[in-house]
Amino acid sequence: MNIIEGGVTAPKGFKATGVACGIKKNNKKDLAIVCSDDTAVASGVFTTNVVKGHSLQVSMEHIKNGFARAIVINSGNANACVGESGYNDAKDMTKLAAELLNCEPEDILVNSTGVIGTKLNMPNIRSGIRSAVNSLSADGGSDAEEAIMTTDLVPKEIAVEIELQGEKVRIGGMAKGSGMIHPNMATMIGIITTDANISRSLLDKALKHCVRSTFNRISVDGDTSVCDSVFVLANGYADNDAIVKEDYEYSVFVDALMYVCTYLAKLIAKDGEGATKLIEVIVDGALDEDDAYKAVSAVAKSPLVKTAIFGEDANWGRIITAVGYSGATFDPNLTDIHLGNLLVCRNGCAVNFDENAAKEILKKKEILIRINLKRGNVSDRIWTCDFTYDYVKINGSYRS
Repeated sequence: MNIIEGGVTAPKGFKATGVACGIKKNNKKDLAIVCSDDTAVASGVFTTNVVKGHSLQVSMEHIKNGFARAIVINSGNANACVGESGYNDAKDMTKLAAELLNCEPEDILVNSTGVIGTKLNMPNIRSGIRSAVNSLSADGGSDAEEAIMTTDLVPKEIAVEIELQGEKVRIGGMAKGSGMIHPNMATMIGIITTDANISRSLLDKALKHCVRSTFNRISVDGDTSVCDSVFVLANGYADNDAIVKEDYEYSVFVDALMYVCTYLAKLIAKDGEGATKLIEVIVDGALDEDDAYKAVSAVAKSPLVKTAIFGEDANWGRIITAVGYSGATFDPNLTDIHLGNLLVCRNGCAVNFDENAAKEILKKKEILIRINLKRGNVSDRIWTCDFTYDYVKINGSYRS
């Protein structure tokens, strides 16, 4: 597998663009389109929040047919919680894009991200869609990525190339996300494109498998928003023999897709609002998957753990406390905790560790917290970030 340039337009037959249509201030790009030259098989994973944005509702309906031609995304406005007009506006976005791209409205997916409770400025949106369709380009991946960013500080895109049945196959991806991030989809959008020839059922299976251990294993603040999804489009332009069974070629494809999803997910956690450190929490020795997940999730979203990491304080008591209220079944008297490679807790009790060594570990930009429950053979992992003063500043004035 080779890492290549191009993001979502690296695979054959994909174009993209990002334009400014006046939703954001200061003429920043705020509307993106990612488009396949032909109809592609498609799959998606969506937020589990009961409250769902109107654009997301439309996409959940349209993707049921298993195909899509393009994805239209606006940033700066979530198009959520505004009543029937929000749903109608999302449908109008798909109709206009379909008319301009010569396809059916059901082949257009749409998403919106930004402030909840404000109606879309549809004249601006319509103008933006027309401008975007006219500027679609095989080099437009980075512009599309810029247009979907909200509080992100770092663009998130990647592309890889693999070989299937002697043909070069590419997978490209882009994502946005910085706050309101927690498993089961949060304020994040992921778009993945590939020119692989693969059945819809296996594409769907591959996406859900990869999302489970990547996008659904990141947490910035424990909040799950209402507009969030990961889409994948596969247009078959690589001309590999169709992947229709779970064989070696399928496993190669899944490994590459997992790499793309992991790369983007870690960037989201690392770019958490105000974050200075990327934290990986690993739990080993759990009785079952549920216990392992509960434990890593509780530690990852604990404000006390995250502020301790920001302050470079080896306060491991906050870690074992979070596991204790997680709902996981475990015996505190068996639990070990490491910060990096430094043992700070053995069998639930303090050990004499070098505070200076701990300080040096916590000064790093990437921190590993490893917890061993010593009750079984199941492990899980989640990526998160520290809580800083800037997180409060950003979210205390998000609408201004």
